[in-house]
Amino acid sequence: MATPKDLPRDIGGFIRDLRRNAKISLRQLADQAGVSNPYLSQVERGLRKPSAEVLQQLASALRVSTPVMYLRAGLLDALDAKEGQGVLAAIAADPDLTLSQKQSLSQIYDTFRRENARAAADVAAAEAASSDAAESAGPDVARSTESDTAGSTDPDVAPESADTQTATPEPAKKTVKKAVKKTVAPAAEEENQ
Repeated sequence: MATPKDLPRDIGGFIRDLRRNAKISLRQLADQAGVSNPYLSQVERGLRKPSAEVLQQLASALRVSTPVMYLRAGLLDALDAKEGQGVLAAIAADPDLTLSQKQSLSQIYDTFRRENARAAADVAAAEAASSDAAESAGPDVARSTESDTAGSTDPDVAPESADTQTATPEPAKKTVKKAVKKTVAPAAEEENQ
């Protein structure tokens, strides 16, 4: 498998390929990214190196994940990568995937990570609310509830655990299905052309 060090560092060529595959003119991309047309032309020809902020704007305009753009520009190394960026680096480095497939996979992966973060925040908020409710109910109620479930030897009474809440929530499934439909359909159309 290719490592981030094996990737070509020609960010200008990468941006040009993304722009051409998206069938966007240089002027249109410059307008969408909020940079000047001559500057973007110089970036594509390798005469200028874009800043992280410009790369983020270009990634947004080209509908590519920002870490992939940073990786291609050499701003993101494997050692400096945050948790989960290795997956994006692997997607970007895979020579068997087309550009549209890489974009689709990156977007789906980002969707999964956002949904997991949202679900974790919801669980943390629910736990905080339940602990606040237990504290306000008084120590006797909290102790009796703990002893009822923890000390029970009745096989019909199963103590609830955090493992029962690890299933994917229904809204997350719907969001992922929408993301897959949005990203896979254009990729399939591009493959057929």
